[in-house]
Amino acid sequence: MEYIYLIAAFNAFFFTVLIWQKKPRAFRDKILVCWLLYLGAYTGCYAFFSSILFTLHPILAAAFISLFLLHGPFMYLYASALVTEKSRLTRKELLHFVPFLIFNTYLAIASQIPSLVKGVNMMYVDNQTDPSAFLLFFLTITALSGPVYFLQTIMLLRKHNVNIFNNFSNTEEIDLYWLRKLVLIFGIVWSALLVVVIIHHGFYLFSSTFCTNGLFLLLSVFIILIGYFGLKLRTIFAQTMPPALPETAEQAVKYAGSSLKQEEAEAFAEKIRLFMQSDKPFLNPDLTLGELSDALAIPAHHLSQVINEVFGLNFFNFVNRYRVDEVKQKILNPKYDNYSVLGIALECGFNSKTAFNRIFKHMTGLTPTEYKKTHNSQRISL
Repeated sequence: MEYIYLIAAFNAFFFTVLIWQKKPRAFRDKILVCWLLYLGAYTGCYAFFSSILFTLHPILAAAFISLFLLHGPFMYLYASALVTEKSRLTRKELLHFVPFLIFNTYLAIASQIPSLVKGVNMMYVDNQTDPSAFLLFFLTITALSGPVYFLQTIMLLRKHNVNIFNNFSNTEEIDLYWLRKLVLIFGIVWSALLVVVIIHHGFYLFSSTFCTNGLFLLLSVFIILIGYFGLKLRTIFAQTMPPALPETAEQAVKYAGSSLKQEEAEAFAEKIRLFMQSDKPFLNPDLTLGELSDALAIPAHHLSQVINEVFGLNFFNFVNRYRVDEVKQKILNPKYDNYSVLGIALECGFNSKTAFNRIFKHMTGLTPTEYKKTHNSQRISL
Protein backbone atom coordinates (compact mmCIF):
# COMPACT_ATOMS: atom_id res chain seq x y z
CA MET A 1 0.00 0.00 0.00
CA GLU A 2 2.88 2.37 0.78
CA TYR A 3 4.06 2.13 -2.82
CA ILE A 4 0.70 3.46 -4.06
CA TYR A 5 1.01 6.50 -1.80
CA LEU A 6 4.57 7.12 -2.94
CA ILE A 7 3.55 6.86 -6.60
CA ALA A 8 0.75 9.36 -5.96
CA ALA A 9 3.16 11.71 -4.17
CA PHE A 10 5.62 11.48 -7.06
CA ASN A 11 2.82 12.23 -9.53
CA ALA A 12 1.76 15.25 -7.48
CA PHE A 13 5.27 16.73 -7.58
CA PHE A 14 5.71 15.78 -11.25
CA PHE A 15 2.46 17.51 -12.27
CA THR A 16 3.45 20.49 -10.13
CA VAL A 17 6.62 20.98 -12.18
CA LEU A 18 4.75 20.64 -15.48
CA ILE A 19 1.97 23.02 -14.48
CA TRP A 20 4.43 25.60 -13.15
CA GLN A 21 6.16 25.60 -16.55
CA LYS A 22 2.94 26.50 -18.38
CA LYS A 23 2.98 29.84 -20.20
CA PRO A 24 0.95 31.85 -19.51
CA ARG A 25 0.38 30.65 -15.96
CA ALA A 26 -3.10 31.57 -14.71
CA PHE A 27 -4.10 32.12 -11.09
CA ARG A 28 -5.94 28.78 -11.13
CA ASP A 29 -2.61 27.11 -11.97
CA LYS A 30 -1.02 28.65 -8.89
CA ILE A 31 -3.81 27.29 -6.69
CA LEU A 32 -3.48 23.87 -8.31
CA VAL A 33 0.29 23.91 -7.71
CA CYS A 34 -0.23 24.67 -4.01
CA TRP A 35 -2.93 22.00 -3.82
CA LEU A 36 -0.73 19.36 -5.45
CA LEU A 37 2.26 20.24 -3.27
CA TYR A 38 0.07 19.80 -0.19
CA LEU A 39 -1.37 16.50 -1.44
CA GLY A 40 2.04 15.18 -2.50
CA ALA A 41 3.67 16.01 0.83
CA TYR A 42 0.67 14.66 2.73
CA THR A 43 0.53 11.27 1.01
CA GLY A 44 4.32 10.97 1.02
CA CYS A 45 4.54 11.58 4.78
CA TYR A 46 1.75 9.09 5.38
CA ALA A 47 3.62 6.46 3.37
CA PHE A 48 6.76 6.89 5.45
CA PHE A 49 5.46 7.61 8.95
CA SER A 50 1.94 6.18 9.33
CA SER A 51 3.21 3.07 11.14
CA ILE A 52 4.59 5.08 14.07
CA LEU A 53 2.75 8.39 13.90
CA PHE A 54 -0.58 7.29 15.38
CA THR A 55 0.88 5.12 18.15
CA LEU A 56 3.88 7.14 19.38
CA HIS A 57 3.00 10.78 18.68
CA PRO A 58 -0.64 11.55 19.53
CA ILE A 59 -0.34 15.34 19.15
CA LEU A 60 1.39 15.04 15.78
CA ALA A 61 -1.14 12.42 14.72
CA ALA A 62 -4.01 14.77 15.47
CA ALA A 63 -2.23 17.60 13.64
CA PHE A 64 -1.70 15.24 10.73
CA ILE A 65 -5.42 14.41 10.59
CA SER A 66 -6.23 18.14 10.76
CA LEU A 67 -4.56 18.51 7.35
CA PHE A 68 -7.70 16.95 5.84
CA LEU A 69 -9.29 20.32 6.56
CA LEU A 70 -7.22 21.79 3.73
CA HIS A 71 -8.40 19.45 0.99
CA GLY A 72 -11.94 20.83 0.72
CA PRO A 73 -10.94 24.53 0.64
CA PHE A 74 -8.28 23.91 -2.00
CA MET A 75 -10.81 22.05 -4.15
CA TYR A 76 -13.46 24.76 -3.83
CA LEU A 77 -11.03 27.64 -4.42
CA TYR A 78 -9.56 25.88 -7.47
CA ALA A 79 -13.04 25.44 -8.95
CA SER A 80 -13.84 29.06 -8.12
CA ALA A 81 -10.66 30.23 -9.87
CA LEU A 82 -11.66 28.23 -12.95
CA VAL A 83 -15.05 29.87 -13.34
CA THR A 84 -14.34 33.46 -12.26
CA GLU A 85 -11.80 36.06 -13.25
CA LYS A 86 -9.47 36.65 -10.33
CA SER A 87 -5.77 37.14 -9.66
CA ARG A 88 -5.72 36.64 -5.90
CA LEU A 89 -7.72 35.30 -3.00
CA THR A 90 -10.04 37.65 -1.16
CA ARG A 91 -10.04 38.00 2.62
CA LYS A 92 -13.37 36.20 2.72
CA GLU A 93 -11.90 33.24 0.83
CA LEU A 94 -9.00 33.02 3.26
CA LEU A 95 -11.54 32.28 6.01
CA HIS A 96 -11.84 28.76 4.58
CA PHE A 97 -8.54 27.95 6.27
CA VAL A 98 -9.56 29.21 9.72
CA PRO A 99 -10.87 25.82 11.03
CA PHE A 100 -7.46 24.28 10.29
CA LEU A 101 -5.71 27.07 12.18
CA ILE A 102 -8.06 26.82 15.17
CA PHE A 103 -7.67 23.03 15.36
CA ASN A 104 -3.89 23.32 15.42
CA THR A 105 -3.98 26.19 17.89
CA TYR A 106 -5.90 23.88 20.24
CA LEU A 107 -3.32 21.11 19.70
CA ALA A 108 -0.44 23.52 20.36
CA ILE A 109 -2.05 24.58 23.66
CA ALA A 110 -2.89 20.97 24.60
CA SER A 111 0.70 19.87 24.02
CA GLN A 112 1.80 22.20 26.84
CA ILE A 113 -0.80 21.01 29.37
CA PRO A 114 -0.39 17.39 30.61
CA SER A 115 -4.06 17.00 31.51
CA LEU A 116 -5.07 17.91 27.95
CA VAL A 117 -2.46 15.72 26.29
CA LYS A 118 -4.18 12.60 27.66
CA GLY A 119 -7.35 13.54 25.81
CA VAL A 120 -5.56 13.86 22.47
CA ASN A 121 -5.45 10.25 21.38
CA MET A 122 -6.30 9.26 17.81
CA MET A 123 -6.18 5.56 18.76
CA TYR A 124 -8.69 5.81 21.58
CA VAL A 125 -10.93 3.07 20.18
CA ASP A 126 -8.06 0.64 20.02
CA ASN A 127 -6.77 1.68 23.44
CA GLN A 128 -10.19 2.21 25.04
CA THR A 129 -9.10 5.67 26.16
CA ASP A 130 -11.70 8.41 26.20
CA PRO A 131 -10.79 11.43 24.04
CA SER A 132 -11.48 14.99 25.09
CA ALA A 133 -14.66 16.75 24.00
CA PHE A 134 -12.57 19.32 22.14
CA LEU A 135 -10.81 16.63 20.12
CA LEU A 136 -14.11 14.97 19.23
CA PHE A 137 -15.50 18.34 18.15
CA PHE A 138 -12.58 19.09 15.86
CA LEU A 139 -12.57 15.55 14.46
CA THR A 140 -16.26 15.95 13.64
CA ILE A 141 -15.57 19.23 11.85
CA THR A 142 -12.75 17.55 9.95
CA ALA A 143 -14.97 14.62 8.95
CA LEU A 144 -17.80 16.88 7.76
CA SER A 145 -15.46 19.23 5.90
CA GLY A 146 -15.06 16.86 2.96
CA PRO A 147 -18.77 16.30 2.14
CA VAL A 148 -19.60 19.98 2.73
CA TYR A 149 -16.94 21.21 0.31
CA PHE A 150 -17.75 18.52 -2.23
CA LEU A 151 -21.35 19.75 -2.22
CA GLN A 152 -20.37 23.43 -2.44
CA THR A 153 -18.03 22.73 -5.33
CA ILE A 154 -20.68 20.79 -7.25
CA MET A 155 -23.17 23.64 -6.78
CA LEU A 156 -20.58 26.15 -8.00
CA LEU A 157 -19.81 24.06 -11.09
CA ARG A 158 -23.52 23.58 -11.78
CA LYS A 159 -24.06 27.35 -11.88
CA HIS A 160 -21.04 27.67 -14.14
CA ASN A 161 -22.48 25.02 -16.44
CA VAL A 162 -25.66 27.10 -16.88
CA ASN A 163 -23.50 30.12 -17.71
CA ILE A 164 -21.45 28.16 -20.25
CA PHE A 165 -24.53 26.94 -22.13
CA ASN A 166 -25.94 30.47 -22.23
CA ASN A 167 -22.80 31.98 -23.76
CA PHE A 168 -20.96 29.41 -25.86
CA SER A 169 -21.94 27.28 -28.85
CA ASN A 170 -19.02 24.92 -28.31
CA THR A 171 -18.33 23.62 -24.81
CA GLU A 172 -15.41 21.32 -25.58
CA GLU A 173 -12.81 21.61 -22.77
CA ILE A 174 -14.57 24.51 -21.05
CA ASP A 175 -17.72 23.01 -19.51
CA LEU A 176 -15.68 21.37 -16.71
CA TYR A 177 -17.73 18.18 -17.01
CA TRP A 178 -14.65 16.20 -16.00
CA LEU A 179 -14.33 18.17 -12.75
CA ARG A 180 -18.02 17.88 -11.87
CA LYS A 181 -17.89 14.12 -12.41
CA LEU A 182 -14.62 13.79 -10.49
CA VAL A 183 -15.91 15.80 -7.53
CA LEU A 184 -19.22 13.91 -7.49
CA ILE A 185 -17.63 10.45 -7.56
CA PHE A 186 -15.03 11.28 -4.94
CA GLY A 187 -17.61 13.05 -2.82
CA ILE A 188 -19.72 9.89 -2.71
CA VAL A 189 -16.74 7.64 -1.95
CA TRP A 190 -15.41 10.09 0.65
CA SER A 191 -18.80 10.16 2.37
CA ALA A 192 -18.91 6.36 2.33
CA LEU A 193 -15.51 6.25 4.02
CA LEU A 194 -16.81 8.76 6.55
CA VAL A 195 -19.58 6.31 7.40
CA VAL A 196 -16.93 3.62 7.88
CA VAL A 197 -15.02 5.92 10.24
CA ILE A 198 -18.20 6.60 12.25
CA ILE A 199 -18.92 2.88 12.48
CA HIS A 200 -15.34 2.30 13.58
CA HIS A 201 -15.51 4.87 16.37
CA GLY A 202 -19.06 4.01 17.42
CA PHE A 203 -19.05 0.22 17.30
CA TYR A 204 -15.33 -0.62 17.47
CA LEU A 205 -15.46 -2.26 14.03
CA PHE A 206 -12.64 -2.14 11.50
CA SER A 207 -9.43 -0.42 12.61
CA SER A 208 -7.92 3.05 12.57
CA THR A 209 -5.43 1.91 9.96
CA PHE A 210 -8.24 0.64 7.72
CA CYS A 211 -9.98 4.04 7.88
CA THR A 212 -6.91 6.18 7.22
CA ASN A 213 -5.63 3.83 4.50
CA GLY A 214 -8.96 4.16 2.71
CA LEU A 215 -8.86 7.95 2.84
CA PHE A 216 -5.28 8.15 1.60
CA LEU A 217 -5.91 5.60 -1.13
CA LEU A 218 -8.76 7.81 -2.33
CA LEU A 219 -6.49 10.87 -2.18
CA SER A 220 -3.87 9.01 -4.21
CA VAL A 221 -6.28 8.36 -7.07
CA PHE A 222 -7.58 11.93 -6.82
CA ILE A 223 -4.04 13.32 -7.13
CA ILE A 224 -3.38 11.51 -10.39
CA LEU A 225 -6.69 12.56 -11.97
CA ILE A 226 -6.74 16.20 -10.84
CA GLY A 227 -3.11 16.65 -11.89
CA TYR A 228 -3.70 15.17 -15.35
CA PHE A 229 -6.86 17.12 -16.13
CA GLY A 230 -5.54 20.30 -14.55
CA LEU A 231 -2.47 20.12 -16.77
CA LYS A 232 -4.41 19.74 -20.02
CA LEU A 233 -7.20 22.19 -19.14
CA ARG A 234 -7.55 25.02 -21.58
CA THR A 235 -8.06 28.56 -20.28
CA ILE A 236 -11.64 29.66 -19.73
CA PHE A 237 -12.02 33.35 -20.37
CA ALA A 238 -14.51 34.20 -17.65
CA GLN A 239 -14.42 37.90 -18.51
CA THR A 240 -16.32 37.23 -21.77
CA MET A 241 -19.31 35.95 -19.82
CA PRO A 242 -21.92 37.95 -17.95
CA PRO A 243 -23.11 36.79 -14.52
CA ALA A 244 -24.65 33.33 -14.59
CA LEU A 245 -28.24 33.19 -15.77
CA PRO A 246 -30.79 31.07 -13.94
CA GLU A 247 -32.37 28.00 -15.43
CA THR A 248 -35.62 28.16 -17.43
CA ALA A 249 -37.95 27.87 -14.44
CA GLU A 250 -36.45 30.99 -12.91
CA GLN A 251 -36.09 33.10 -16.04
CA ALA A 252 -39.38 34.91 -15.54
CA VAL A 253 -38.10 36.25 -12.22
CA LYS A 254 -34.71 37.08 -13.71
CA TYR A 255 -36.19 39.11 -16.56
CA ALA A 256 -39.00 40.70 -14.54
CA GLY A 257 -37.13 44.01 -14.38
CA SER A 258 -35.84 43.91 -17.95
CA SER A 259 -36.29 47.04 -20.08
CA LEU A 260 -36.96 44.90 -23.16
CA LYS A 261 -40.55 45.29 -24.35
CA GLN A 262 -42.57 42.56 -26.05
CA GLU A 263 -42.60 44.32 -29.42
CA GLU A 264 -38.83 44.82 -29.27
CA ALA A 265 -38.29 41.18 -28.35
CA GLU A 266 -40.34 40.01 -31.34
CA ALA A 267 -38.48 42.40 -33.64
CA PHE A 268 -35.15 41.17 -32.30
CA ALA A 269 -36.28 37.56 -32.76
CA GLU A 270 -37.12 38.16 -36.40
CA LYS A 271 -33.79 39.91 -36.94
CA ILE A 272 -32.00 36.95 -35.38
CA ARG A 273 -33.87 34.44 -37.58
CA LEU A 274 -33.04 36.31 -40.78
CA PHE A 275 -29.39 36.72 -39.81
CA MET A 276 -28.98 33.05 -38.89
CA GLN A 277 -30.50 32.00 -42.22
CA SER A 278 -28.65 34.46 -44.45
CA ASP A 279 -25.21 34.88 -42.86
CA LYS A 280 -25.05 31.50 -41.14
CA PRO A 281 -22.80 32.60 -38.24
CA PHE A 282 -23.22 29.14 -36.72
CA LEU A 283 -20.65 27.86 -39.23
CA ASN A 284 -18.06 29.41 -36.92
CA PRO A 285 -17.35 26.55 -34.47
CA ASP A 286 -16.34 28.96 -31.69
CA LEU A 287 -19.29 31.36 -32.00
CA THR A 288 -20.12 33.04 -28.67
CA LEU A 289 -23.03 35.11 -27.43
CA GLY A 290 -20.82 38.20 -27.40
CA GLU A 291 -19.79 37.73 -31.05
CA LEU A 292 -23.37 37.23 -32.19
CA SER A 293 -24.40 40.26 -30.15
CA ASP A 294 -21.81 42.42 -31.92
CA ALA A 295 -22.82 41.12 -35.35
CA LEU A 296 -26.50 41.85 -34.72
CA ALA A 297 -25.96 45.11 -32.82
CA ILE A 298 -28.20 43.78 -30.06
CA PRO A 299 -27.07 44.11 -26.42
CA ALA A 300 -25.86 40.75 -25.12
CA HIS A 301 -28.33 40.67 -22.21
CA HIS A 302 -31.26 41.38 -24.56
CA LEU A 303 -30.01 38.80 -27.05
CA SER A 304 -29.77 36.20 -24.29
CA GLN A 305 -33.26 37.09 -23.06
CA VAL A 306 -34.78 36.73 -26.53
CA ILE A 307 -33.08 33.38 -27.13
CA ASN A 308 -34.22 32.12 -23.71
CA GLU A 309 -37.78 33.46 -23.77
CA VAL A 310 -38.84 33.68 -27.43
CA PHE A 311 -36.99 30.65 -28.77
CA GLY A 312 -37.16 28.73 -25.47
CA LEU A 313 -33.53 27.62 -25.72
CA ASN A 314 -30.17 28.42 -24.23
CA PHE A 315 -27.50 29.81 -26.56
CA PHE A 316 -25.75 26.45 -26.96
CA ASN A 317 -28.86 24.59 -28.11
CA PHE A 318 -30.05 27.54 -30.21
CA VAL A 319 -26.87 27.63 -32.30
CA ASN A 320 -26.44 23.88 -32.52
CA ARG A 321 -30.01 23.43 -33.70
CA TYR A 322 -29.05 25.43 -36.80
CA ARG A 323 -25.91 23.35 -37.21
CA VAL A 324 -27.88 20.12 -37.00
CA ASP A 325 -30.42 21.39 -39.56
CA GLU A 326 -27.54 22.33 -41.87
CA VAL A 327 -26.03 18.86 -41.48
CA LYS A 328 -29.40 17.23 -42.23
CA GLN A 329 -29.74 19.21 -45.45
CA LYS A 330 -26.23 18.41 -46.63
CA ILE A 331 -26.50 14.70 -45.76
CA LEU A 332 -29.47 14.44 -48.16
CA ASN A 333 -27.86 16.61 -50.82
CA PRO A 334 -26.21 14.63 -53.69
CA LYS A 335 -23.53 17.35 -53.92
CA TYR A 336 -22.09 16.04 -50.67
CA ASP A 337 -22.02 12.34 -51.55
CA ASN A 338 -18.22 12.39 -51.55
CA TYR A 339 -18.13 13.88 -48.05
CA SER A 340 -18.01 11.74 -44.95
CA VAL A 341 -20.62 12.50 -42.31
CA LEU A 342 -17.86 13.92 -40.12
CA GLY A 343 -16.63 16.06 -43.00
CA ILE A 344 -20.13 17.51 -43.38
CA ALA A 345 -20.35 18.13 -39.64
CA LEU A 346 -17.07 20.07 -39.69
CA GLU A 347 -18.36 22.11 -42.62
CA CYS A 348 -21.46 23.00 -40.57
CA GLY A 349 -19.71 24.35 -37.49
CA PHE A 350 -19.03 21.30 -35.34
CA ASN A 351 -15.43 20.89 -34.28
CA SER A 352 -15.29 17.31 -33.01
CA LYS A 353 -16.84 13.96 -33.84
CA THR A 354 -17.81 13.26 -30.23
CA ALA A 355 -19.67 16.54 -29.78
CA PHE A 356 -21.37 16.22 -33.16
CA ASN A 357 -22.65 12.68 -32.55
CA ARG A 358 -23.89 13.55 -29.07
CA ILE A 359 -25.72 16.73 -30.13
CA PHE A 360 -27.17 15.22 -33.33
CA LYS A 361 -28.54 12.20 -31.46
CA HIS A 362 -29.97 14.44 -28.73
CA MET A 363 -31.78 16.70 -31.20
CA THR A 364 -33.00 14.12 -33.72
CA GLY A 365 -33.21 10.89 -31.75
CA LEU A 366 -31.03 9.22 -34.41
CA THR A 367 -27.34 8.91 -35.08
CA PRO A 368 -26.15 10.67 -38.27
CA THR A 369 -25.78 7.32 -40.03
CA GLU A 370 -29.25 6.20 -38.98
CA TYR A 371 -30.68 9.51 -40.14
CA LYS A 372 -29.05 9.18 -43.55
CA LYS A 373 -30.41 5.66 -44.05
CA THR A 374 -33.90 6.56 -42.83
CA HIS A 375 -34.21 9.64 -45.02
CA ASN A 376 -32.31 8.38 -48.05
CA SER A 377 -35.48 8.43 -50.16
CA GLN A 378 -35.94 12.13 -49.42
CA ARG A 379 -32.68 13.23 -51.02
CA ILE A 380 -32.87 16.62 -52.66
CA SER A 381 -31.46 17.52 -56.04
CA LEU A 382 -30.04 20.91 -56.64
